[in-house]
Amino acid sequence: MSALKKVYFKTFGCRTNLFDTQVMKSNLGQFECVECESEADIVIVNSCTVTNGADAGVRGYLHKMRDLNKKVYFTGCGVGTRGQEVFSQNLAYGVFAHSFKENIDELLQSEKRFFHKEDSSEHIDSTIVTEFAGKSRAFLKIQEGCDFACSYCIIPSVRGKARSYSKDKILKQILTLAESGISEVVLTGTNVGSYGRDLDSNLAGLIREIYDLGVLRRLRIGSLEPSQIDSEFKEVLELPIMEKHLHIALQHTSDTMLEIMNRHNRVESDLELFAYFAQKGFCLGSDFIVGHPGESESVWEEALANFKLFPLTHLHPFVYSKRDGTKSSEMKNDIKGDVSKQRLHTLKDIVAQNNVAFRKAHKTPLNVLCESKIESSNTESSKGFVYTGLDEFFNRMRFESEKDNLIGQWLTFKDYDIAMEQNNGKI
Repeated sequence: MSALKKVYFKTFGCRTNLFDTQVMKSNLGQFECVECESEADIVIVNSCTVTNGADAGVRGYLHKMRDLNKKVYFTGCGVGTRGQEVFSQNLAYGVFAHSFKENIDELLQSEKRFFHKEDSSEHIDSTIVTEFAGKSRAFLKIQEGCDFACSYCIIPSVRGKARSYSKDKILKQILTLAESGISEVVLTGTNVGSYGRDLDSNLAGLIREIYDLGVLRRLRIGSLEPSQIDSEFKEVLELPIMEKHLHIALQHTSDTMLEIMNRHNRVESDLELFAYFAQKGFCLGSDFIVGHPGESESVWEEALANFKLFPLTHLHPFVYSKRDGTKSSEMKNDIKGDVSKQRLHTLKDIVAQNNVAFRKAHKTPLNVLCESKIESSNTESSKGFVYTGLDEFFNRMRFESEKDNLIGQWLTFKDYDIAMEQNNGKI
């Protein structure tokens, strides 16, 4: 009997893609999954196409794998934008869209090259993921697609309209993950806040039922739109399993820009919302796009002044990336790249200082799920191992220990030092 061919998954992009990769791994039957690309016969690239930079990173990796004579398959969001190019240039043996990923075992056994475009805008996976190998927390996709029409965004065209997974499937998935040892789950999706609108339900109701299962230590929510946060959602955030961190997608802090971007949110109501959560002791994160067409110097100065009013502690800033087929791609853009990068760094510096200030003002005992371990050199640690993990505010804790088996354990830190990049714990 011949040995099973070895498969390595390379995942680019968001947490939704991470879950999609786990779905594919769960459906591998005739192959062996490996955690090192050098050992693999086959490499599956789960792509991201949200920016030109994402496309470039994926393309560079494809070339690298071809040069290493790996048998490459291409999937993910990039299929809708770059799939034909990847296939015609022979950068992948097979190309397949999202709705085909549960057929991964069959696809890898195909004796002919193939290109399977998306043939369903309503596909919902049926797979129950049994484990997140080597992970202490799991990402769980609860919905797919997005009904928003932000002018810069290509994702609705590659992920389709918003649609939700059934509540029963989600609850079953959480119970299965809990049985495998997972005690923290992150609810994710293309537009998490839209969950349940097609099922006469909502995200708040789902969270209550997850809490009632009694199997999780901590629950975190992916990116939310300000317009999706209502009084019922605010109530469930008081549940003891909820992380004290929210990521609320602003994208900009100028009403002029928000109108150009075709966003639903506006600065005044956003400020009220953020002030409410800050008063409740939440760490608050957001996305921000700089350099979008229309972001003149005067608009930027207005946005920056507003930005400084927001109690932001975490930030995912992006330089605008033109995506063909979007409304923004038709707009003239006079903003130079170096100007955009400077604006991005300005925002990052402000939020970094905010984060340190928050941690100093809220120096309480922290509950940390230990996620990674590094064998340290004598110069780095006197105790043998360096561990890291995230606390309930989504801030990183670094600590040393002589124990080599702390991965997946919950630890409480009463004594720790606050550094710029992280907290440094003592046990």
